Amino acid sequence: MGVFSFVHELKTNVSPKRLFKALVTEPHDVLPKVSPSIKSVVTVQGDGGVGSITQTNFAADSPAKPMKNRVDFLDTQNYVSKFTLVEGDAIDDKVEKVCYEMKFEDSKDGGCVLKINSDYHTKGGAVLKEEDIKAGTDYAIGIYKACADYLVANPHVCA
Repeated sequence: MGVFSFVHELKTNVSPKRLFKALVTEPHDVLPKVSPSIKSVVTVQGDGGVGSITQTNFAADSPAKPMKNRVDFLDTQNYVSKFTLVEGDAIDDKVEKVCYEMKFEDSKDGGCVLKINSDYHTKGGAVLKEEDIKAGTDYAIGIYKACADYLVANPHVCA
């Protein structure tokens, strides 16, 4: 098994606290409102804390399968989360699991920088390149941007 790591950053005009709440602790309230492809986000095991499993369900016309993530670490004071994709489209004959770390840091202008580290754990000797994961990464970054835009337009949400 190999591990292939990718790093992405997204700068937003939203505070770390609000974006963290929207994407990590309250995605069930926010994500279906910002993306027509997301039908719902539900906790299928646990209370939302470490060890919990959430499932993202996609719209009927979406080709995406439901996706399950396990919460591995949650620091609500410093806005850091770690989770593992255990079921979904990225899990295939090459990929066993995907581990993510998301850090929401203050930027000098009052917004935040979202730093995302993705570790793809491959099966056997499979090799991944960034272009192998580009579509999924682009989709996720698009959701994060849409979420930030939604929060800017709705200052009361996740306040």
